[in-house]
Order: sequence, then structure tokens, then C-alpha cells
Amino acid sequence: MLKLGLSVRIGSNFKVSTVIRETFVSVSLYLIKIFLNLFWVWFKMYNFCISFRCLRVNPKGLDDESKDYLSLYLLLVSCPKSEVRAKFKFSLLNAKREETKAMESQRAYRFVQGKDWGFKKFIRRDFLLDEANGLLPDDKLTLFCEVSVVQDSVNISGQSNTNTLKVPECRLAEDLGNLWETTRFTDCSFYVGGQEFKAHKSVLAARSPVFNAMFEHEMEESKKNRVEINDVDPEVFKEMMRFIYTGKAPNLEKMADNLLAAADKYALERLKVMCEEALCSNLSVENVADILILADLHSAEQLKAQAIDFINRCSVLRQLGCKDGKNWNSNQATDIMETAGWKSMIHSHPHLVAEAFRALASAQCPQFGIPRKRLKQS
Repeated sequence: MLKLGLSVRIGSNFKVSTVIRETFVSVSLYLIKIFLNLFWVWFKMYNFCISFRCLRVNPKGLDDESKDYLSLYLLLVSCPKSEVRAKFKFSLLNAKREETKAMESQRAYRFVQGKDWGFKKFIRRDFLLDEANGLLPDDKLTLFCEVSVVQDSVNISGQSNTNTLKVPECRLAEDLGNLWETTRFTDCSFYVGGQEFKAHKSVLAARSPVFNAMFEHEMEESKKNRVEINDVDPEVFKEMMRFIYTGKAPNLEKMADNLLAAADKYALERLKVMCEEALCSNLSVENVADILILADLHSAEQLKAQAIDFINRCSVLRQLGCKDGKNWNSNQATDIMETAGWKSMIHSHPHLVAEAFRALASAQCPQFGIPRKRLKQS
């Protein structure tokens, strides 16, 4: 068992002390505000045999529920092993150096690098600050932590006596994909471009609110268990169904534009954003106008913003005469306006042209060389 003590003096200057196996380490810190007005503070504790650990102290709790408490957590910073199982106990030392207000974990927790465990309601802050309770002698808060690391028993030869159990990897996506591919226990059929696709109502309803509404209400499709789809290509529909069952779309790059339309139609939000991201990464002078129209038609706001930004960056670079920038051609802005997509957009979606130039006019300063932010996937 490893016992560690931490001492914190409250005031403009305080001292953090760490005791490890009778080895004393002292670190002096300067703070403008007193300790309990800090949002959080880290104390590093060194366990040379196993890992480096920290105590994370949140004087104002973690959330609204614990805002009146001091929260205390034990964090694994780094470790030569992939994980460590340990029990822990936190307590305060009073003026007599006696442990009080102890809280102990009820079981051994699995610590991995960067993971912490503890108590968000360790002690009420008003109780701690009340001088009558004697928890801050000489304006000093002393936290005490005991860590018990659980290790495998070892025999004389040095081999572990405990059999290591290997938990199989989750195969949910593969199993559901196989269920769809083999058409076992299917209860509905889709006819798309002359091809039949069999599926399971329960899976479709769970994944798509559109399919859920279709099968839940007394619609013709629900009664006949047969759905005719005339506005989606068979290959695109197949890729969409693969995503519904497995969460994956291996052919997304080849059909991102058409798959975006299908994802929008059936309210598959994650697939929709995946398509937006794929299209963003392939924006070019030749396709940016077409992609902007596509984004507008299917309310793909993140894709729309990226397309407008691409057009405006090309325009700004042209005005600045940046001819030798990375992936830049001085005629790009002019070329965009010469594409069939841009000319079509002027007639069919003039509001998009206006939006693009409005965004350019309102831009305070161009951002060059900054990678696009990853799109948020719901």
C-alpha cells in the first residue's frame, strides 16, 4: 500500500508537500488568489514502482450539483503498463494529525492513462472553512491519500497464477452486417431501380426516424411490407443500408454527393456529416459551385460554409496576387466563375452568389494556411 500526504497552505503563498515512503518533496508556488478561489489545481505524486499519479482538486466542484463541495480525484498520468487496478482512500488531517472525513472507494477501479476516479462531493466547502471544525490549522489544508494497487499473485517461478482473460472484441457491426447480407429473418423489401433489397423493420426503425414513422403508422408500405424507391440509385441505397446496419460506409468517397442526398432524405445525421466531410476534403475550382448548390438543397450547413469559405479564399488570394502559394493558381477565382456550375448557380440559385459575396465583404481578415476544422459528427 502506498500512502501519500499533501499539505496546502492557504494564502498568497502556499506550499505543496508530498511524502512518499518517508521521502519529503517540497514545491513552493505563488498565487494571487487564495487556494479555494481557484478553479482547479494539480498536485503531482510520484510512485516510482508503478506510475506517476496526480490528485486533482476542484475547490468549486465539477458541476451545479457539486458547486458547494470540494471535489477530489486521483488521476493516472502515465504508467509502463496499459492499465492499473487500484483502490484509494481520501481523508483530511486535523490539527492533531488525525485522519478525519475519510472517503474510500468500495472496489478496485481500472485506471488507464489520463483516467481519474474520485468523489465530486468530498466535503462541503463551508464545513471546511468553518474554524470550529479545526480542518485548517494555521490556514493549512492537509489532504491524505492511500492507494492500494491490486496486482496478480506470482508463484516462485515468477509466472502469474491468475489466468488472464481476453475479452473478445465487439462484433456488433459485423454481426448486423452479416444479418443483412444473408437476408435472414427479414420482414420487408425495398425495390430500387429494378433491384430488391430485403431488410428488418426493427433495425431500420431504430436507426432512421423516417423509417420509424413509415412502419409505425398505417401507411401502405407498412401494410404490404414493400417499399418502392424511385429517387435513389441502387448502389447508393445499398451503401446507405450498409451504414444503417454497420455504421460504416466504405464506398463513401465515390458517391458522397448522392449519399448525402439519401442521408438527408432518411434523416441519417451521422452519415450526412460524414458525406459533408468527404466533400469538404475534395473541394476544387471545378466542383465548388456544384457542391455549394448541393449543400443548400440538403441543408448541409457545415458543407455550405466550407464551400463559401473556399470561394472567398480564392477571391482574396487573387486580389493579393498570391501566385505561388501552396495548391494555388492565380486564376482560380476567375476560373470558378467560368465553370458551368457557377453559371448554373447564377440562374438557379442567385441567393447563393449573394451569400458568397456577402461573406467576402464581411470578412475582417483572410485566414491562410490554417487547416479546416473537423466537422462535428452527431
